[in-house]
Amino acid sequence: QVQLVESGGGLVQAGGSLRLSCAASGRTFDTAAMAWFRQAPGKEREFVSAISRSGINIDYADSVKGRFSISRDNAQGRVYLQMNSLKPEDTAIYYCVATKAGRTISRVRNQYDYWGQGTQVTVSS
Repeated sequence: QVQLVESGGGLVQAGGSLRLSCAASGRTFDTAAMAWFRQAPGKEREFVSAISRSGINIDYADSVKGRFSISRDNAQGRVYLQMNSLKPEDTAIYYCVATKAGRTISRVRNQYDYWGQGTQVTVSS
């Protein structure tokens, strides 16, 4: 099994920045692509960004492209989400997710095998 623990969420004013971190533990060699999803109150969980194990393949949702940046450190078992120019509509619980080995990045949430508990991001106007 793989455990994912997010950190770095909080309250920030519009236009500000936050950096989310996700620490993976357990059978981390069994993970491939990692990603971030988010869920706002009353809305469905949506894709934010994904990164392949090599870091070569990266994808962003249109709503965050140019503002968010995903990266990973395989040696440390971590993936990061740098969020700049935050907007009130970015307010959500952010989840770190990972696929099992051998899979590539995807925008589809059921393609991910492991999920963290989430971290709250609140952007005030």
